[in-house]
Amino acid sequence: MSQDQLMDDNQPTSNSLEIDLTSLTQAGVTPENDKIIVKVLETEMQSSYLKYAMSVIVSRALPDVRDGLKPVHRRIIYVMNKMGLTPGAKYTKSAQVVGEVMGKYHPHGDASIYDAMVRMAQPFSLLQPLVDGQGNFGSVDGDSAAAMRYTESRMTKSATFLVTDIEKDTVDMQDNYDGSNREPMVLPSRIPNLLINGSSGIAVGMATNIPPHNLGEVCEALIYLQSNPEATIEDLTQYIKGPDLPTGCTLYGIKDILSAYHTGRGKVAMRANAELGEDYIIIKEVPYQVNKSTTIEKLAELVKEKRIEGIKDIRDESNKEGIRVVIECKRDSSPEVVLNQIYAQTDFQINLHFNLLALVNRGRQPKLLNLKEILVEFLAHRDEIVTRRTKYELRHANAELHILDGLKIALDFIDEVIKIIRASYDKVEASKGLKERFGFSDLQVEAILQMRLQTLTNLDKNKIEDKRQALIALIAKLNEILNNPAVKAALISSEITEASEKLAKPRQTTIVDYPIGSYNKEDYIEEEEVLVQLTKEQYLKILPVDTFRNQGRGGRGITSFNAKDDDWVKTSLIANSHDYVYAFTNTGRVFKSRVFELPSGSRTGRGQNLINYFNLREEEKITNILALTKDEELNKIGSLIFVTVNGIIKKTDLDQFSNTRSNGIIAIGLREGDDLLEVKYCHNQTDNIIISSNNGKTVIFGCDDLNSLGRTASGVRGIRLKPSDKVISLLTSTFDFAVGDENEED
Repeated sequence: MSQDQLMDDNQPTSNSLEIDLTSLTQAGVTPENDKIIVKVLETEMQSSYLKYAMSVIVSRALPDVRDGLKPVHRRIIYVMNKMGLTPGAKYTKSAQVVGEVMGKYHPHGDASIYDAMVRMAQPFSLLQPLVDGQGNFGSVDGDSAAAMRYTESRMTKSATFLVTDIEKDTVDMQDNYDGSNREPMVLPSRIPNLLINGSSGIAVGMATNIPPHNLGEVCEALIYLQSNPEATIEDLTQYIKGPDLPTGCTLYGIKDILSAYHTGRGKVAMRANAELGEDYIIIKEVPYQVNKSTTIEKLAELVKEKRIEGIKDIRDESNKEGIRVVIECKRDSSPEVVLNQIYAQTDFQINLHFNLLALVNRGRQPKLLNLKEILVEFLAHRDEIVTRRTKYELRHANAELHILDGLKIALDFIDEVIKIIRASYDKVEASKGLKERFGFSDLQVEAILQMRLQTLTNLDKNKIEDKRQALIALIAKLNEILNNPAVKAALISSEITEASEKLAKPRQTTIVDYPIGSYNKEDYIEEEEVLVQLTKEQYLKILPVDTFRNQGRGGRGITSFNAKDDDWVKTSLIANSHDYVYAFTNTGRVFKSRVFELPSGSRTGRGQNLINYFNLREEEKITNILALTKDEELNKIGSLIFVTVNGIIKKTDLDQFSNTRSNGIIAIGLREGDDLLEVKYCHNQTDNIIISSNNGKTVIFGCDDLNSLGRTASGVRGIRLKPSDKVISLLTSTFDFAVGDENEED
């Protein structure tokens, strides 16, 4: 066989492919039956990947817009219906259903089939569960279902509405994977399952995420759209308020929902519902598809790390009656503030995403749809189902009427008919005789000969005539459905109404028309004057000023700090609870916080160590704190004056510290062997700066004598020190000192 014969005619020849048949033969590959195909690897990869991608998109990951099901879910429902596992039937082992699905229709792993089946049975996953499960089918805590050999299942009433009329030639059938059975390409579905139960899946290069909706609302919108084809999405949202989630919760932002319905994409904020008490929070509903147990564990970690404050205890008291997560708050904390911290930092508040992607064009094409397009596609599906069902019923009604016409003639000549049958040698001869004598068709003769003679002679002419008249009326009605679009539309609407009356449930999800703003803890903190205290050993606390009372001159005072041995209060300042606090370290770094974020304490308490609040390095300590008002911080008024132990001074504008991170930033570049001693806030450039040393030396100069330097600069000499001397204090003052020569000494 030549190379030309081996080349695939459909492949490009520009690559000048060559093949060494000898080496192939030695490798065990022989050109038996001319089955060696030579292809360009790049072309083969493109072709194979495209086939794989389309297989995932069409046959695995995306739902059909008509019945809202992926192939695995459709096969499970179809098999359960064939097995007779209707709502009134006895429960059957889930393993038996999975085996039937896998063996006949879904040649994949049993685990994937059972997982899909389990999800269809979970009331917290589907708004209208399609499988009625008995046994452990998992929980909202993420617990796995029991093995399929232990659980049992059957169809729910909702599932029966998916397969109603499937036996009446309403849907196209296709061969299964090995051609041994036939399966439906789509289910007849009397309910808009795609919107009701939603769907999610990741295909190749695309994904879908359709949230569940209330069945009653969707059915009302369908009926309205059936009568008003020109209806807008705004008209439809008068009926469909938004998603209705199995776990309840609250959605925020009608505008976001409306935008998603228009474009097919979007997101809306979703929050757990909670009850607030004087010192507790009870969470009763969690967001859709959120693992409650994992979220509670995350909350506990945040409390332990002090990223969420004010929580005393967390208990999960959920049971079969419902969800109940009890959060006890500390005595001095606000449950509302605590709850907003929880929303901001845990999955008790997340976004519900919309990506309304489904298969259209008879399940062959993925398309991003808006709300109206989904409803229109479903109504078109129902129109086709009703049309095919009506034609099926019409065929059978005409056939039955035709048989009754034959029976009527047979009864009119019953003696002659019996005589012909008895005189015949066999069925073929009897059939021929009846056809020749009465002109019966094959169908009529077959019906007559299938009856025993006794049954035939006992037929009641009046009953046959009544049946004939009923069939004639039925045929007229069926023809009217086919020939009159208005009659067919009314029938479709009535069937949708019937489904709604039997299956609809009250809405579970609350929707509010305003979006969630960014959480601002400050809005929930009362403004008050507080005392901020820092000790040498890095303990800090804040106390309301009204903790103390005025005393007369000569009073003994009251305890404000219960210091341990070798510890004392290093810094005290009065600030507003909404002020900003700058904390400077000996290594020249700065941290920024709000006063209300600092640890509060009792009058006799020691406070909390700052290592729990700031990301301090080894041997690093907070040496100085100062408070700025909200106006000073936001408007970046004034400058910060730095002085080091070795007498270096620096002035830096406040706006240089706008982006102070949680792990701190450099406030001053220190020279080797030097430490930051103190920092003061200079509001006016006319203020005076006073530096004092350990040896009693003091230097005074104006703030405007200093040039503003960058944040990481080291500064300039502020005071000349002897080798044994060091700076011990920095002050700023508005007092007008008589400034002398810098070299002047006492």
